[in-house]
Amino acid sequence: MHSFQILQPSAVLALLTLTILLMLPIRTFRAQFAKKITLEDDFKYGVSAKVPVEISVLNRNYINLLEAPVLFYVASLLLFVINKTDTTFLYLAWAYVVLRIIHSAIYLTYNRVLHRGLTFGASASVLTIIWVRILLALW
Repeated sequence: MHSFQILQPSAVLALLTLTILLMLPIRTFRAQFAKKITLEDDFKYGVSAKVPVEISVLNRNYINLLEAPVLFYVASLLLFVINKTDTTFLYLAWAYVVLRIIHSAIYLTYNRVLHRGLTFGASASVLTIIWVRILLALW
């Protein structure tokens, strides 16, 4: 196995994040042109209650993709730098990314909180296992 393979799941997660980011202005401008929102009033202090659900949910999902995944990106880079990548780390990394994709899909489609919470919890568990293994590899 090549150590750079640990960076591939991070690249996929980054592409998901960038896709969500690119969807935000498209949906926002559509809503503005449809006179559902005004940029100055409805986004002055974040997202107001008048912002349509399809924008606020997308915005929240984007923010969510910038929170815990930062620890995943750091873990991936650390594993690459210290050259401690193994098959288990790679499987865990892909599991984390798949769970985050499922989480986003749930969030942006039917948005059932129980399902979203279960996938979030599973991804957080995988991320915790990754970090515990890294800490054990460092000692």
